[in-house]
Amino acid sequence: MPLRKPRIGIALGSGSARGWSHIGVLRALEEAGIVPEVVSGTSIGALVGAAYASGRLDRLAEWVLEIDWWDIVRYMDLRRGGVEGERLMRAFRERVDDAPIETLPKPFGAVATDLYTGREVWFQEGSLLEAVRASIALPGLFSPVRHQERWLVDGGLVDPLPVSLCRALGADRVIAVNLNGDIVGKHFGGRPPRLVTPSPLLARLSAGLQAMLGNNGRVEEKLEELDEPPGLFDVMAGSIHIMQDRITRARMAGDPPDVVLAPRLAHLGLMDFDHAEEAIAAGVDCVRLHLSLLRDVLNLLETGDREIK
Repeated sequence: MPLRKPRIGIALGSGSARGWSHIGVLRALEEAGIVPEVVSGTSIGALVGAAYASGRLDRLAEWVLEIDWWDIVRYMDLRRGGVEGERLMRAFRERVDDAPIETLPKPFGAVATDLYTGREVWFQEGSLLEAVRASIALPGLFSPVRHQERWLVDGGLVDPLPVSLCRALGADRVIAVNLNGDIVGKHFGGRPPRLVTPSPLLARLSAGLQAMLGNNGRVEEKLEELDEPPGLFDVMAGSIHIMQDRITRARMAGDPPDVVLAPRLAHLGLMDFDHAEEAIAAGVDCVRLHLSLLRDVLNLLETGDREIK
C-alpha cells in the first residue's frame, strides 16, 4: 500500500506591519516547489493566510504595495472617535471575497482571543472576513469584535504563532513564520527610548490621537529632553513586542514546529504598513537563505516516517 505524503502546513504569525513579509515567504516557498496545503494565521498572519487559502495572494500583494501612510490613517478611521477598522476590511473585501472558511481551496484557521475569559478562539468555519476581523483586533488600534455573545480581540495576545491550530487542521509538518524574534527594543534603534524621534507616520497618528483625546491626552511628537519618557506609540509598540516575543517562545517550547522561518524585520515599526515592498523582500530572502535546510528537514522527516513504518 503506497504511503501518504505528509501534508505540509504553514503557521503565519502576528507582527502587525511586519506581516507583509508573509507574502514573500509564501511566494518563495511555492517558487521552490514547497506548497503548503494547510494554513493557519494570527492577526496579520490571518489576513495574509486568508488571501493565500482563497487563492487571492497576488491581489492582496498588488494592494499592499500601493499603500501609503495616508491610506493607513484613512483605514484606521481616526475621525470616528475610535478605531473601527471598517474601511480596512472594506478594502480587504474588494481583494478577497468573503466565503465560508470550510469551502476554501485550502484548510484555513484563524486565532482570536476572548476578551473576558482570555481563552483563544479558533475560527475553522463560518465567515472568512469575520474571522480575519476578529483576529486582527489589536487593542489600542482596532475595536473588539462581537461574535457569538463574546467580545473578541487580537489572537496574538494568546497565540502569536498558531502551530497547534495548524496541526489540528491536518498538517503533518509545520513551517512556522515567526515575526517576533529579535524585536524587543529594536524599534528604538538601539538607543534609549527617550532619544527617539518618531517617524512621520507616527507623528501624524499621534496628532490624530491628540485631537481625539484633547489636552489631557497630549502626545509628544518629538522627544528631545533626556528626562522625557517614551511616547505613547513607543510604549505601545514596545509592550506588544515584549508580550508577543515571550508568548511565542513559550508556545513553541510546548509545541515546536518542524521548521521556523524568521525574516529580518526588527527595523520595521508597528505601523510601517507602507513598507510592504521591503517586508515582502525580507520574506523572500529568508526562504532563499534557508532553502537547503527546508528541503533537508522536510525530506529527512518524510524518510524517517517511511523507515518507522
